[in-house]
Amino acid sequence: MRLLNTSKPQALYSVASTRLLEQQAQRDLPFHTLMQRAGLAVAKLALAVAPHAQLIWVACGPGNNGGDGLEAAMHLKRWGKPVVVTWLGVTDLLPADAAISLQNAKNAGVVFADEPPAFFDLVLDALLGIGARECAPKSRMASWIDLINSAGAPVLAVALPTGLQADTGAASPKCIKATHTLSLLTLKPGLFTAQGRDAGGTIWHDDLGTLQTLTNTLALRSPDAWLAGKPEPMKRAHDTHKGTFGDVAVIGAASGMVGAALLSANAALHSGAGRVFVSLLDGGSLTVDTTQPEFMFRPPEALPLEDLTVVCGCGGGTAIAPQLPKLLASSRPMVIDADALNSIASDTALQAMLAARFSRSASTILTPHPLEAARLLGCSSAQVQADRLASAQQIAQRYSCTVVLKGSGTVIAQPGKIPVINPTGNARLATGGTGDVLAGMIGAYVASGLSEFDAAWQAVYQHGTLAEHWPASSTLSASGLARVSGTNHGP
Repeated sequence: MRLLNTSKPQALYSVASTRLLEQQAQRDLPFHTLMQRAGLAVAKLALAVAPHAQLIWVACGPGNNGGDGLEAAMHLKRWGKPVVVTWLGVTDLLPADAAISLQNAKNAGVVFADEPPAFFDLVLDALLGIGARECAPKSRMASWIDLINSAGAPVLAVALPTGLQADTGAASPKCIKATHTLSLLTLKPGLFTAQGRDAGGTIWHDDLGTLQTLTNTLALRSPDAWLAGKPEPMKRAHDTHKGTFGDVAVIGAASGMVGAALLSANAALHSGAGRVFVSLLDGGSLTVDTTQPEFMFRPPEALPLEDLTVVCGCGGGTAIAPQLPKLLASSRPMVIDADALNSIASDTALQAMLAARFSRSASTILTPHPLEAARLLGCSSAQVQADRLASAQQIAQRYSCTVVLKGSGTVIAQPGKIPVINPTGNARLATGGTGDVLAGMIGAYVASGLSEFDAAWQAVYQHGTLAEHWPASSTLSASGLARVSGTNHGP
């Protein structure tokens, strides 16, 4: 058992993949071994989470997740901890594994009750686990969830918080908000995107001693997603010059929205671009930025598009649409954000031009938030959020692009690649302009020579890391974020 280290890449497996791995492990091990190991791991973590608990409530569901909880209750009772179990199972319908653990708990003298205790210092959520796909919380289980979420006691979720979908991170209206989650056997994508990051709390992982047993199976079965790890620092040789790190052109800023383009340009500059060009679409309000005189202002028609990494759409409004045919046809690496995405979503000709870039080996990165993603897919933002991994992959396939689906647990997808979920960032990024900053960072990373996929996930990871290290005493602003985008830790 280990506390999850999000600085290293982690393989993520869907429920279907986990079931197959579980079946393989069960074939290789004596019967009931996995549940024994799971119950022991849960009990040990429970003691670590609440070592002085005077009463532990173990809320057990009717299946094998409940069996894990029953096994943990047995250990806690044997170790002298007061334990009360509420169990929703039916003896005659229990899986064979869980039936053994039920008897073990009874033999240990565990107290069973029909209703939760009046007070408790720790609760183990062993209601559904990854079985939430087959059974939604209702009736007594739903009322227990309300009690758990309102009690204020630490909550240790066994395998997965009840009510959270393991594959997608979508939460049912009744979903446990755990303070800790012990993910068993494999790590699940849903813990790291959509509502998963709020529901899961601190994530722990125990492979139940199967890593060696499953080595060949894991090698043959690719993960369903990766949790991004900390990228290696970009090293620059001494014998380099500004041309070595590429040129970025930011095209956008319709009337009244110049700030968006300047934020993106600032981020590109501070993230290491050799030169940054800015093309404003508001009629030429600026010819120089006295706060950032490094920027070179040019009209769009004066840009050598074949030699630049183009970041377009930031604050572009409707003015960006007339620019897109030429940009899509002529530019090489291209980061498409904000209003440029909306223009493409409403124009089938632009969509065809976007998809055609792939045949020319022209790199394209789309950076939609959920509503922009919904427009690109012709669905609702709720549908996008219901399965963020699938939505990002659908956009990538439809438009033959790399996609950065922003949000809690940003998803990076590309045709033919295993998608990546980003573990960094927090709600401080929920302020205007931070998306423009990210677009500029990605542009600089592409200009430096990284592949579009690597540039995307590494910039997203860095963007989130800066927010996590932002001083608590200081308000995070997009302009402040742009200025420190090339550092490892905020201001």
